[in-house]
Amino acid sequence: MSNLEKALGELLKNAELVAVLAAVLAYASKTGRISYSKVMEIAGENPEEVLLLGNRWRLLLPVKVEKSSAWEDRLLLCKLGESYVLPNIVRDLVQNASRTGCWAPMKAIAEVFKEIGEPAWQQMPELAAELGKQSKDCRITAVQINAICSELGLGGRVDALIAELKASGVMSPKLGSLAEVSQVGTPIYELNPSLFLQSMKMRTQDHSYSRST
Repeated sequence: MSNLEKALGELLKNAELVAVLAAVLAYASKTGRISYSKVMEIAGENPEEVLLLGNRWRLLLPVKVEKSSAWEDRLLLCKLGESYVLPNIVRDLVQNASRTGCWAPMKAIAEVFKEIGEPAWQQMPELAAELGKQSKDCRITAVQINAICSELGLGGRVDALIAELKASGVMSPKLGSLAEVSQVGTPIYELNPSLFLQSMKMRTQDHSYSRST
């Protein structure tokens, strides 16, 4: 078992095709992208299932888009000629997990934001952790992000930080949720679930404990 397969196994417990997905991600992490023909070569009889699993966890995104580059507008087509990319944060995660055998999203967030020259890069793991804690079903509103940034002393840079969170692959706009946006009166973003699974599990456990006491 490779280090990356071990790390993914902890993230995607009981998920099938973890070994194949690990091999696909390891190859894609070299350049940041992979072709459908290469996925077929690695996955054998299961290229569609591997791509579906990768897309579901926002580990591997289709290049082709329908209306915008938002994750929900990516067209997952499983055929020759198609290509798929790793979000920047996922590429860092995969490379680190390949070395260590650990899935360490907060470490990757600090490294990626440092690389892009974010002056408050050391605070980015704390910001991301709060996004995960306050989100619901991996969704968070612009109002919540603004409040979290203010609490961390970053209130004057909210727009810039939102742009960086999107560019790095930490989150993506939910442009298709216009009815929901209209109802709450603020933009909504989808958090990358591969970064926040642990915090979601902890919150679920806390709720379960509260109900039982």
